[in-house]
Amino acid sequence: MITAQAPGKLYVAGEYAVVETGFPAIIVALDQFVTVTVEATKHFGSIVSEQYQENSLYWQRQGDEMVFDNRDNPFHYILSAIKLTEQYARELDKPLALYKLYIDSQLDAKDGKKYGLGSSAAVTVATIKALAKFYDLKMSKDQIYKLAAIAHLDVQGNGSLGDIAASVYGGWIAYRSFDKAWLAAARNQMSLADLINTDWPDLSIELLTAPADMQLLVGWTGSPASTSQLVDKITLAKAKKPQLYRDFLTASRETLEKLIDGFRNRSLSSIQAGIRRNRELLDELAHFSGVAIQTPALRQLVELAEQAGGAAKSSGAGGGDCGIVLIDSHQAIKPLLAAWRDHHIEPLKFNVHEIND
Repeated sequence: MITAQAPGKLYVAGEYAVVETGFPAIIVALDQFVTVTVEATKHFGSIVSEQYQENSLYWQRQGDEMVFDNRDNPFHYILSAIKLTEQYARELDKPLALYKLYIDSQLDAKDGKKYGLGSSAAVTVATIKALAKFYDLKMSKDQIYKLAAIAHLDVQGNGSLGDIAASVYGGWIAYRSFDKAWLAAARNQMSLADLINTDWPDLSIELLTAPADMQLLVGWTGSPASTSQLVDKITLAKAKKPQLYRDFLTASRETLEKLIDGFRNRSLSSIQAGIRRNRELLDELAHFSGVAIQTPALRQLVELAEQAGGAAKSSGAGGGDCGIVLIDSHQAIKPLLAAWRDHHIEPLKFNVHEIND
């Protein structure tokens, strides 16, 4: 029996811009995990999870048609991860086997709560890590990231794949996305083994160290959001208002470079200034795109945190889910957490998860 796990994540800054090639974001891995166990079987294989079921389908109307969107269903990421990992195993002349795959997630609670911690990315990474052990593939973190990125992209079709990086490398990371057009072309020219062993244009993953006096607080607003659908809407706004979108990208890059330097210099004040500026930029993006990135609950979370001396913003695509606060660890935080609860915002007791192996 083989077990592997991958942590969930939250975006700290750089959302939306990071989907463009080479634009930076900061992401943090958290101590909430997807765990995948693989056990060899003789007669048939199975995939078992209390949280992920194939009967959870989401659909919308386009005219009179029912259109299904499986991008938020982790089950499809599990299947994609299995397919790609076994393709890689066959390229290495490994014989394939039957097995039971058991998935347990702390990222999607049994009572249905979804915190927006990147469960689809974490389950993709954990599945690949477990099967890599099962087939004795001896994969490096870079190889796991690339294989998981391909598997995830095959299902989601958009996004930055930064959540994959957080689940593979852990801790605080500065992330810049690779050229997806290059990847699409390269997949037609290269074997999977060659593809995950070559350098990917513009991809950059840098481990960061947080200032010793900085504390991360996370609040959940109680309303889940679909990252894929929000990114789709921003893509439409990009086509309709290209100059405003380009201005947003330029300002986001400038802000994130300063924020990353704040981490390198261990400067809490610089990091907090970057968080506040990034929040302003996301408000501008929301205004010209018509996408509700910062919901009333997220705005309340931010206002209460700023009153307490923290720098706060929505995390990830927004539209619900979590907000993050970076605050001096010497500040009293109990009054802030109590104020959140008074406004039906749930403080989440998550810590940063470092991966040292």
